[in-house]
Amino acid sequence: MKKVLLMAFCLLFVVIQDTDARPRPRGRVRARTTHAVRRTKKRVAPKPPTIHENPYLCCEDTCNHVHGIDLSHYQGEVFWETIGENTKMSYVYLKATEGGDRIDDRYERNIEMAHRHGLKVGSYHFFRPATNLQQQLCNFTRQCLSGEQDLIPMLDVETTGGLSTSAFCDSLHTFLNMLEQTYHQKPLVYTFRNFYNKHLLGKLDDYQLMIAMYTNEEPVLADGRDYIIWQYSCKGRIMGVGTDVDKSRFMGEHSLRELRFIH
Repeated sequence: MKKVLLMAFCLLFVVIQDTDARPRPRGRVRARTTHAVRRTKKRVAPKPPTIHENPYLCCEDTCNHVHGIDLSHYQGEVFWETIGENTKMSYVYLKATEGGDRIDDRYERNIEMAHRHGLKVGSYHFFRPATNLQQQLCNFTRQCLSGEQDLIPMLDVETTGGLSTSAFCDSLHTFLNMLEQTYHQKPLVYTFRNFYNKHLLGKLDDYQLMIAMYTNEEPVLADGRDYIIWQYSCKGRIMGVGTDVDKSRFMGEHSLRELRFIH
């Protein structure tokens, strides 16, 4: 009996030893190997920020273009003396009105202070195509007084107002004609490149354009139209303004003289 128990004990000892000697599951080995590969993976050096990724890197610091800004109540309190001392900013377009009854509550102070500190000033109206056009004209002309303008009025065109392209264009052209009859000069038209390509191709050949597109490459319109100003950033920064600000510059050989308000 003792011999039987001794043999059984020896057999159990051999089985235990064999189990401990088996290799560990391959899954754990793969996990360690993967971890090691991740730790040794090469890091890719980040690319330097562009003007549009870093709003503090200014186009006007690196070029000779004629630069300007446009402002509205969204920028809040503006320190015009500081802006006026920044000789790289040559002009400003100020929001005066929107639609049939909205008035920018900073407009009167902004235009007074912009003049006082030496900027060339123009005013713009945000166009609502489905709103009564006579009401919009009256709203704008009450604020945009000819004697206070250095630059021709600008019409901000960003929406069809739910109208078909045909009806929208009819409304737009009617209002542009109303502005021209009032101020005796064609207004500047502001719009986005994609909006122009979708709704305005070939429709504004008689008007100067300011085109907005926030990339590092100059916008190209689908019909090859020339435009006078490129608004290249909506997140620019400038001393004297505590928020993001729209920045723009003249294209090619174009100059401020082309936008001069004729009194």
